[in-house]
Amino acid sequence: MPTTSARIVALRAAGTSLVVEMTEPVPRVLHWGADLGDLSDADLAALSLTGEAAVLNSSIDCGRRFTVWPTEAEGWSGTPAHHGHLVGGASAPRLATSAVEHRQDPRGGGELRIELADAGAGLDVAVTYRMEPSGVLGVHADLTRRAGEGADPAPYDLAQAVTLLPVPRRAGEVLDFTGKWSRERSPQRRPLAHGTYAREVRRGKPGLDSPYLLAVGTPGFGFRSGEVWAVHVAWSGDQRFLVEQLPEGAGVHAAALGGGELLRAGEVRLAPGEGYRTPVSWYAWSADGLDGLADRFHTLLRARPQHPAGPRPLVLNSWEAVYFDHDLDRLLRLVDKAADVGVERFVLDDGWFLGRRSDNAGLGDWQVDPEVWPRGLSPLADHVRARGMQFGLWFEPEMVNPDSELARSHPDWVLGPAAGRGPSSRNQYVLDVTNPDAWAYLLDSIDALVTEYGIAYLKWDHNRDLHEAVHGPADRPVAHAQVVALYRLLDTLKERHPGLEIESCSSGGGRVDLGILARTDRVWASDCNDPVERQSIQRWTGQLLPPELVGAHFGPSPAHTTHRETSVSFRLATALFGHAGIEQDLTTCTDEELARITAWTAMYRELRPLLHGGRTVRADLTGPDDPQREARLLHGVVALDGSAALYCWARTATSTEAQFGRVQLPGLAAKERYDVRVRTELGLPSMHQTGGPAWLTAALEGWVRLPGAVLTRAGLPMPSLNPGQALLIEVRRAA
Repeated sequence: MPTTSARIVALRAAGTSLVVEMTEPVPRVLHWGADLGDLSDADLAALSLTGEAAVLNSSIDCGRRFTVWPTEAEGWSGTPAHHGHLVGGASAPRLATSAVEHRQDPRGGGELRIELADAGAGLDVAVTYRMEPSGVLGVHADLTRRAGEGADPAPYDLAQAVTLLPVPRRAGEVLDFTGKWSRERSPQRRPLAHGTYAREVRRGKPGLDSPYLLAVGTPGFGFRSGEVWAVHVAWSGDQRFLVEQLPEGAGVHAAALGGGELLRAGEVRLAPGEGYRTPVSWYAWSADGLDGLADRFHTLLRARPQHPAGPRPLVLNSWEAVYFDHDLDRLLRLVDKAADVGVERFVLDDGWFLGRRSDNAGLGDWQVDPEVWPRGLSPLADHVRARGMQFGLWFEPEMVNPDSELARSHPDWVLGPAAGRGPSSRNQYVLDVTNPDAWAYLLDSIDALVTEYGIAYLKWDHNRDLHEAVHGPADRPVAHAQVVALYRLLDTLKERHPGLEIESCSSGGGRVDLGILARTDRVWASDCNDPVERQSIQRWTGQLLPPELVGAHFGPSPAHTTHRETSVSFRLATALFGHAGIEQDLTTCTDEELARITAWTAMYRELRPLLHGGRTVRADLTGPDDPQREARLLHGVVALDGSAALYCWARTATSTEAQFGRVQLPGLAAKERYDVRVRTELGLPSMHQTGGPAWLTAALEGWVRLPGAVLTRAGLPMPSLNPGQALLIEVRRAA
C-alpha cells in the first residue's frame, strides 16, 4: 500500500465517507457519515477549520480533538482506545505517527493505515480503516511490542483495545439487543444520555443476549426513516460494545461509538516481538433508517468471495422428527418422505455417536456408535444421496460430557481451574481446544467422518457458556485463544474439504457474528421454530444478515419450545423468508399436509433467487414505543432492479384496532405500475372479518394492476387477520 503525504484523506463509497486529518502527534477524525462529496483543497481546509473545538472553562488549555486512537494524552476522558501496563508502569500512552499509507479502491472506498508508536511502552499501534464498496467501514488495530536491542524483556499486559468513531449530537437514541434461549435478538431502545452505555459479553461467545449490533440514531428512527450509525464486533468470543457522551463532547463531535474484544485479566501479555490484532469492528451509516443500514450490511456480505454460491438447498433436520431415536428403518422412511416433498439436504442431528442415548453422555466421543449403527452411517448416507439429496451431520466439537471416554482418558483436556471445575451446564463442560492434542483429535475425528461418509454439511453446535475458561496449574485464561483455535480448526477443515458447508449453532442463535460467518455458511437463528417468536427473531437477525445466511425451519404444532399451537400456513409462510428447512417427522403427516409442504418447497425453489438476492424491507406500522408494535408486521424482499417483490403481512397477537388502515408497501417505485396477487398455495389465513378488502378479493383470483403511487404512497387497506396468521403478497412490475 503506497505511503501518502496528503494532509487530509477521505475514504468514500456508496454515499458515505470517513475523513481523517494527519494532525500531530495523532491524526484526528474530521467526519464519519454522509458523503461530503468531492472536496477541493479549499473545501478540505474549511473542514479542518471547522474541526477545531472551543477551549472550555476549567478544562485543558487547548481545543480537544477526537483522534483515531483517543487517550488521555489529548484530554480524552472517555474510554481509551487501549490501556495496559509494563510491570505496573508505562500506563500513560504517548503515541506519535510514524507512517501513513492510503490506497483507493476503483470500485469505491479504499484503505487507510496509520502507524503510531509509544516509545515509553515500546508499543507500536497500526490502525487500519477499510471502506468497502457497500459503504461499510471495517476497522481493526495491530498492537505490537517492539523487539531488538534495548527492548524491555518484561511483557506488556494489554487490558483493553477498542476502536472508536465519533457520532454527532443528533444521534440521540440507542438501539441494541438482548434475549434468552428461544427468544434471541430482542430489540431494546433508550435515550442516549451523558456517560458510558456499555454492553459487555463474558460468555466466551456472543451469547443468546448478544448486543449483536449497537446503533445510535436520530430519535424515533425506524426501518424506513431516520439517520443511523451502528457498529458490529466481528468476534466469536467475549465482546464489548459502547457508546458514550461526555459533557465536553468528543472534539467537535458529541459522542463516540465503538467496540472490540473484552480481554480477561492477564490474557494478552506481549513480549518483545509479539502482537495482538483486534477483531474487525464493522461500522455503517444510513440516512434511510434501519433498512438502509441492513442493505449496507447485506451488500457487504454478499460481496465476499466465500459467500455461499448457488441456490441454498432446502434442508430437513432430523432433531424434532426423531430426537435420540436413531432407528435406521424409521430414518430411511423419513428420508423417502423428505425426497418426495422436495427436500435437497438431509441432516442427521444429535444421537449418532458413541454412548449418546441422551444429552447426559457421549459428547467428545466422535465415533459412530456400533450398537445403534452396526454398519456405520453408510446405509443412511448412501440412501440420502440415492434420493438426490446431500448428507449432513451434527457435531458439538468444543464440548465434552464428563460421562465420555474422552473425559475419562484426558481430564486435562477439560477447561477449568486447577482447584476443580465448577458446575456443569447442560451436563457438559468445555473442551480445551487450545491444547494441541485436543485440537488434533477433533480435526482428525471430524476429517475422517467427512471423508468416509461424503458429508456435505456440518451443523456445528456450542451449547454452554465458557465460565472459568482457564487451564494449567497457573489457571491461565484462554477465552481469547479458544476462539483463535476454533477459527483455525474451521479454516483447516474447509481447506481439506472444499465445498464443505458449516452451520453455526449455539443453543440456537448464541454465536451469530461476522467472525464465525467468515468461516461458516449460515447460522441457526434460534432453537425456537414457533412462528410467532420466529417472526421477530428473523426480523431482527436480518438487521445484519441477509436471508440466505439464516436458517429458518418449518416445525410441528404444538411447537417444541413454547407448546403453542399454530396453523400450518403460518409456519410455512414464516420459514419461507430465510434458508428454509423442515424440522418435523414427515412420516406422521397426512396426505393433505404433505401436499401443502410439497407446494411450499416448490414455492421456495421458485422464489429463492428473489428471497436470497433482493433487498430486505420492513414497514414502520407504528412508532418504536408502541407496546403492540410487533402485533402486526409487514416485511418482504424486493428485487434489486425493482422488478418483483414478495411481502408477508402477519399478525402475532390481537390488538384493540378492528381495522388497521392503509399500509404502504416499502421498496417499490411510485412512478411504476405493478401487478399484485395473493399466493394461496399454502392455504389462506384465518381472518377476523367477513370479507374484503376489495383489492384482496380480486387478488385472490389473479393479478390485479395497481399504480406504484397507490402501493407506496397511499397504501393498501390490509385484511384483519386472526393471531398467528400470515398473508403472502406477490408483486411484479407491469410489462
